Amino acid sequence: MSKQYWLMKSEPHVYSIDDLRRDGFTCWEGVRNYKARNNMRAMKLGDEVLYYHSNAKPPGVVGIARVCKEAYPDHYAFDKKSDYFDAKSDPDNPRWFMVDVEFVSKAPEQLSLPDIKAESALVEMELIRYGRLSVQSVKKSEFDLVKKMAGL
Repeated sequence: MSKQYWLMKSEPHVYSIDDLRRDGFTCWEGVRNYKARNNMRAMKLGDEVLYYHSNAKPPGVVGIARVCKEAYPDHYAFDKKSDYFDAKSDPDNPRWFMVDVEFVSKAPEQLSLPDIKAESALVEMELIRYGRLSVQSVKKSEFDLVKKMAGL
């Protein structure tokens, strides 16, 4: 199977691209949307990710990450002390999954959502069409153009 491309959103005050650069890699826990979960379950080692800062002014792409561990059960769903606890999630039949991503590069400057929306070649991008989804698929042509626009 060929490489796939994704966009993953994180609020910069929760876990920024600088946090990922410092740590080298992280688990992408806490996703509680079925479409986003299914996207993570489809991810394969080596898939590339546009790292996106959401809930920022303005939001935008700030770097590149890579999938370094394929989907596995999100154990935070079973932890009653976690913000991501889900009483209906069963360890024997997990509902929620996560992947690990590793740092690849940071953009010299953030590529803002308004700049992405202004690019006619990106009008069909899931980011534009389904803005709220936290884990999205990205076409290779979109990934390459965003990467170029961001100076990555």
